[in-house]
Amino acid sequence: MNWRSSHGTLRSLSFSARRRQSSSNLLDSLRKDAPIDVHPEIQDSLAAGQAVVALESTIITHGMPQPINLETARSIERIVRSTGAIPATIALLGGRIKIGLEPSELEYLADTKSHPSVEKLSRRDIAPAVVQKKDGGTTCSATLIFSALAGIKVFATGGLGGVHRGGEKSMDVSADLNELTRCPVGLVSAGVKSILDIGRTLEYLETLGVPVLSYAKTNDFPAFYTPRSGFKAPWHVNDPEAAAKILFTHWQIGMKNGALFGVPIPERYEAVGETLQQAVEAALAEADQNGMNQRGKEVTPWLLKRIGELTNGASLASNIALVENTALVGGQIAVEYAKLLAQNSDDYKDCNVHILGRKDKPVKSPIIRMNDAETQGDLSLSQTQLVVVGSAAVDISTMAKASTIGDAALNLHSTSPGTVSVTLGGVARNIAETAHRVLTSHAPRLSVATMLVSPVGDDAFGRVLLDEMHHIGMRTDGLLQIPGARSAVCNMVLDPAGNLTGGVADMDIIQLLDGQTVLETFERHKPSIIALDGNVPPTVLKTLVKYGNENQIDVLYEPTSVIKSTAILPAVASCLELSDTRSPITYATPNLLELARLYHASRAEPLNLTSHNAWWRVIDNFAISHKFRMELEQLAKRNVSDDDVSKGSLSFLVDDGIAQMAVNLLPFFQKIVIKCGERGLIVAMRVSGLDAATSQWAQEYSNLFRRRIVAHGKSSREIVVLLHIPALPLPKESIVNVTGAGDTLVGSMLASLLLHKKSIFSHPSLLDDAMHAGQQAAVLTLKSSHAVSPFLASMARD
Repeated sequence: MNWRSSHGTLRSLSFSARRRQSSSNLLDSLRKDAPIDVHPEIQDSLAAGQAVVALESTIITHGMPQPINLETARSIERIVRSTGAIPATIALLGGRIKIGLEPSELEYLADTKSHPSVEKLSRRDIAPAVVQKKDGGTTCSATLIFSALAGIKVFATGGLGGVHRGGEKSMDVSADLNELTRCPVGLVSAGVKSILDIGRTLEYLETLGVPVLSYAKTNDFPAFYTPRSGFKAPWHVNDPEAAAKILFTHWQIGMKNGALFGVPIPERYEAVGETLQQAVEAALAEADQNGMNQRGKEVTPWLLKRIGELTNGASLASNIALVENTALVGGQIAVEYAKLLAQNSDDYKDCNVHILGRKDKPVKSPIIRMNDAETQGDLSLSQTQLVVVGSAAVDISTMAKASTIGDAALNLHSTSPGTVSVTLGGVARNIAETAHRVLTSHAPRLSVATMLVSPVGDDAFGRVLLDEMHHIGMRTDGLLQIPGARSAVCNMVLDPAGNLTGGVADMDIIQLLDGQTVLETFERHKPSIIALDGNVPPTVLKTLVKYGNENQIDVLYEPTSVIKSTAILPAVASCLELSDTRSPITYATPNLLELARLYHASRAEPLNLTSHNAWWRVIDNFAISHKFRMELEQLAKRNVSDDDVSKGSLSFLVDDGIAQMAVNLLPFFQKIVIKCGERGLIVAMRVSGLDAATSQWAQEYSNLFRRRIVAHGKSSREIVVLLHIPALPLPKESIVNVTGAGDTLVGSMLASLLLHKKSIFSHPSLLDDAMHAGQQAAVLTLKSSHAVSPFLASMARD
């Protein structure tokens, strides 16, 4: 199984003092290209200040037999979620540190019969295992390290390691204890493993200065299988809020150590616990006799297995019960801790500011191409297959809190409490990020296939763009730094209900994009696809489209908006005579309004492209017949969705002239993917020249059941295809943000083109799959607060 990097990183981090240290630790590691993947759900939860509970993975790999290990791991995660917290199971897969696992990754670790070489990882093992690209389950010590690194404050587990029996002579002391002095994490466990010397372990923790608290009504310290060990903890708490306040106090006074909360096993297991303890003593005696007690990290798994054998499995039931109990308590404590953080932000009282990671790095001078060798190593020029040209921006959204004096407070000449969110945006950047995420997940060799070319300023926002793109794993060598220019920024002001009340868009920097500089990029990298957004100045579009046509490079055009959509038409006009079988633009991705604008502008003066001889020749070769029109009428009668008749029919294809406009634009745009919102997608395309004879469409005919019309033109030189792809179901209440959904669909389509060597439009089944994948990606983004959903990598792996 190949474990791939999702290049996960926190897309937004709280920049108030309460989060700064933990956030910067992870960012510092990621800046150094540390092999760490943070699951997108964990990213979003940490960024939003939500409760997260860390979970170890040796319980899966070394603590329980198969398949009980997987069932227990799933159960623990469900229990954590039931408290309102998010579970973050931590492990090592293929040499990459995973903070949060996919279901398939849990299953992989739990299949111990198929993967017997999975390592048990403590602090000493981490670096060697990473270098040798091993798989590993993290012990308490390793899980504490990664929890602290990510800023996770609560870690729930079964039993803590400690001083082994006879440890005063053997010096056999678990690394877990020392780790609690270095990691500011609350460790919630059922005490110390009963196979250990509990008394000496508590004495050692006292020497280390680690707070030990019984999570009970008394100071009785638990003994794993039994609620009382015979030893007392110096302190006790009996509710999650009190436990959370202790961790919060640690943060307030700057203490860097953790705390141990000993949670007794549920009372119904107390009676069997006495019997289990007898089995513990018997197993320990065996270990002394057979020498197992001298075998380091192998001792504990052996003892647990032997105890299970001696008790006919009764110990396993208790083991599951106690770890499920600590997961419940851990989740409750994490939720209370998150509440304390939300109520006690000292830097920005009443205003949570989320800002992207920032790297203080000197910038250089006039139109500077960002040198990726500084951040990502030298790249082979042949690796670049897709170059996306256009806008990269920083999006700032401000939302005022609902006030007791009413929303009228927003109109006063003063500030209002609320939230400020900073994310990355820009049409070209969104498209490039989507393509990058999908390609990285599907085919790691294509992880650097996508390059974004966009101008940025030598200002703080430019550094935010550079830094965050780098952390996502995107290439930054295509960014062009323009001294003295302001980076593109869009500032949106929202009312408490999320409605736009105003804002400012500073996007002028795109007008400084130099066509010759972009051509130099094309010459160096020889991409197979060029993608252009409508923000690119018309003169530059003309230069780039001409280059693509002269060099037989596919060109995609994303119109961006109704107003900007027609910027491409002068470029189209300049290339009409170059070929009768190749449209100047290979792919176009308008929505319905942009399609209509393109159509009407192409027929208007001064261009009037539809009067051009080249347009007439192509349309004549289409030989659109009465049969095509009749099939179109029949298609228009079909419902938009077979499952939801409330969405109406496809009558807009005829009534609004959508099909007619699309066909008339095919001499200019070879393949048009029309975004119709909840009505799905319409694909209109021409298959010309040699492709008309070799493409699978040459063997296809209209199939209204499959929502497709295929018209064969004169002498098999032209085929016109028109098809409808229904939208995926999406409850309106699931929609969080509509900003980047269309860009995400385009980026996913470009990724599919590269993955299938640009053949998806030649094969009906591949085209269906690619459009379906694009819609899935768009749906994920609609559900995300980001312009491109960080969950795309997860979708692509499934």
